[in-house]
Amino acid sequence: MKEDFLHYVWQHQMISPRLTTIDGQPIAVLSVGEVNKNAGPDFFNCRIRIGNVEWAGSVEIHIHSSDWNRHGHQFDAAYNNVVLHVVYEYDTNVTLQNGKSLPTLELKPFLHPLLVSNYDSLMAPPKSDNIVPCSNNLAEVPQIVIKGFFERLTVERIENKAHQVHRLLKESHGGWEQICYWLMARYFGGKVNALPFELLAKSIDLSILSRWSDNKERLEALLFGQSGFLDDEFTDDYPNRLKQDYYALRSATSLKPLGKYVWKFYRIRPSAFPTIRISQFADLLSHSKNIFSTLLEITDVQRLETLFRRQASEYWNNHFQFDQRTEINSIKRLGTMQADLIIINAWIPLLFVYGVEHQQERYKEQALYLLSQIKSENNSVIRGWKEVGISPSDASQSQALLQLYEKYCHDHRCLECRIGYHILKHK
Repeated sequence: MKEDFLHYVWQHQMISPRLTTIDGQPIAVLSVGEVNKNAGPDFFNCRIRIGNVEWAGSVEIHIHSSDWNRHGHQFDAAYNNVVLHVVYEYDTNVTLQNGKSLPTLELKPFLHPLLVSNYDSLMAPPKSDNIVPCSNNLAEVPQIVIKGFFERLTVERIENKAHQVHRLLKESHGGWEQICYWLMARYFGGKVNALPFELLAKSIDLSILSRWSDNKERLEALLFGQSGFLDDEFTDDYPNRLKQDYYALRSATSLKPLGKYVWKFYRIRPSAFPTIRISQFADLLSHSKNIFSTLLEITDVQRLETLFRRQASEYWNNHFQFDQRTEINSIKRLGTMQADLIIINAWIPLLFVYGVEHQQERYKEQALYLLSQIKSENNSVIRGWKEVGISPSDASQSQALLQLYEKYCHDHRCLECRIGYHILKHK
């Protein structure tokens, strides 16, 4: 038993309506009050009738009544406005700091046994290794309850990602093209090289790259040079050309490159090596001089995917790193799944925030619509949900399930979850 559960029970009044204090006085809850998230009693602005007297004040909740003294409330004047002490189990009488006796409600006799049983079942570890804490009870929850929760979770997920957009918005002083450029770079790097890619983008002002938007090799020279990959001596003609171009451009712009050590290759598929992704990112910049304005005009997912499915230069058809030729010859084009991840994680949150900042509902709605048109993601979390019978039909639903797991299931916030609420109220 946890106090959080008792708070939940009190807030939602999941108790018998016929309540009495430990000395037999009838209790009528006229208002449960408001949750206090700061120091002091748990609920304030409560209205309670005890016997024939109506009280207005606070309610404090504990597992045992002796917790009042254990927490030192008997010495704290901030608790003198408590009108009712709500406990799961009564084990001692308590008083306020001013010496007055405090009426106590023992919840244990007034809780339905099934409610406690459902709570215990909800808090119990899953019978399998599944990631979903309530997998033991999930079959009891109608699909309409689960699917009805998705819309809220999807928006929550986008709003969480919006924090990153707001961070960049402050750094760029409101430059949407600049933010878009930084975000696209970050997600071209994937999970492992996201930060190095963002640092790379911030090391070259977008205005410098824009001058060479019609020359992909010059863009590659700038990006590879700033990444630190051109600091070595090379045999191949291609990296030597890039190096020569970069040093000429660098002397005219005072650029300061990153160290090559920031890039990670370990446990990454060769097709996702940062060398390949940098070339693909240069291809994106060469096809969209004003990338934010270009994206803003696209309302179709297929066109977005086509824009992001960029191709590395021909040199990379048989290379993954400079001067290291491979026997396999293949075009290194960004896959649809990777393009979708960039749209989901970078473009949709940016579009949503743009709608919020400019009070344009159509952009927020467009962001949600685009998400519903993308295929569901396929990762370990989504596979975990599928194991318990919940299969998302699109990225809007898979994002909702990722939010549900990461922000509710993982932290065991079952009492704040609509599915958890249904399981508690079941039967």
